[in-house]
Amino acid sequence: MSNAIPTVVIVGRPNVGKSTLFNRITGQRRAIVGDEPGITRDRIYGTAEHDGRPFDLIDTGGIVVNDHEYIPGQVLRQAEVALEMADHIIFLVDGRGEITGSDRDLAQMLKRLGKPVSLVVNKVDPDLRQDLTSEFYRLGIADVFPVSAEHGTGTDALLDHVTEGFPKAEEPAEGELEAVKNGIKIAIIGRPNVGKSTLLNTLTGQERAIVSPVPGTTRDAVDETVERDGTEYVFIDTAGIRRKGKTKDMAEKLSVVMARRHIRMAHVVLLVLDATEGVVALDTTIAGYAHEGGRAVIVCVNKWDEVEGQGAQKKNEFEESIRDQFKFLDYAPIVFLSAKSGTGVGKLFSLIREVYESATRRITTGELNRFVEHLHFEERKIFYITQHSIRPPAFAVFTDRGGPLHFSHERYLMNQIRREFGFRGTPIVLKTVAKGAGRKR
Repeated sequence: MSNAIPTVVIVGRPNVGKSTLFNRITGQRRAIVGDEPGITRDRIYGTAEHDGRPFDLIDTGGIVVNDHEYIPGQVLRQAEVALEMADHIIFLVDGRGEITGSDRDLAQMLKRLGKPVSLVVNKVDPDLRQDLTSEFYRLGIADVFPVSAEHGTGTDALLDHVTEGFPKAEEPAEGELEAVKNGIKIAIIGRPNVGKSTLLNTLTGQERAIVSPVPGTTRDAVDETVERDGTEYVFIDTAGIRRKGKTKDMAEKLSVVMARRHIRMAHVVLLVLDATEGVVALDTTIAGYAHEGGRAVIVCVNKWDEVEGQGAQKKNEFEESIRDQFKFLDYAPIVFLSAKSGTGVGKLFSLIREVYESATRRITTGELNRFVEHLHFEERKIFYITQHSIRPPAFAVFTDRGGPLHFSHERYLMNQIRREFGFRGTPIVLKTVAKGAGRKR
């Protein structure tokens, strides 16, 4: 997240509508919204703009100040990190009910910070401001704004106040646009409790995501940007994907949808496996999501330091098991690491850059024609090949007759293309075109 623009943080007790307001302000469905309390646990980042004034927006988990259970305590710690960064705080309460003890405790905590705070009374009609919000002045916060986050009423007046004094957006310098364009977006995926959040924290060098021995702690996707050797890496820690039939409550089902969406939006996917449990059927299903989405993939075997007999033979056996289970991911490099200790994690940056460059590589038609001239392919005559897109690299193969290639012949041709041009870590797409037929088959 950029330090050049102000930061606004939304806080409040569970289920007062923080995620709905976040989505309303940012104009996108970035946080999960539902009727169940406690859906948002980590802090979620977004960017927004009001009247030409850009700002970063953070949606925190529902805070119960004096609740000492493990997960609520972790949520409070995450919120405190966000509040330290805040230039303005939006304190959201539910206008349909009375002030609670949790509201009072949180109000006292926020006032002690000495930062600008706006009290936002949600789920009310702004036209009835005096009748419905007067009692909320008792929380001791002077600036009170009634809104309906769901319908958007009252939010303009709120944002006029919040962004007053924020600087207007400036035209970025020529080099800054290039830096944004070159940023690499990486989704961290895997089953619950395989160490995705720990890996994110190690990669970013801070306690960014909640880490807990309780499976399924991460529900939303959280992200963090790291710059290494002039390249920006945007890491997204997605919720653990469960097998169908195990996603009983609404939040878990939505998390699967969101995780798959973030896979599609990513440039590179880190598929995290648990070395202590080996490869299971659900790992194969999740790997299929990444492959089907055409993403570049790196397989990360986590907790390798907890495996007995970690010699070369053991590593080879594990890798053979992965290749056997993930036959469709034969292009993906495999890294053995420990997210907890950091062993093996450092090499991921250069590997991410390598597979990203493979996925975005373009081969000229001239190079491909020279490749065809030396290609020994007897299934049918290939006249020429052209590359028509990237991420994933996709090729049109012009032949003397129509119809798709047999699987084994298609695999052979892909392997020859990889051998000649690289494309490590990324799937390749081939489409056969009968020369003169005028259409792809």
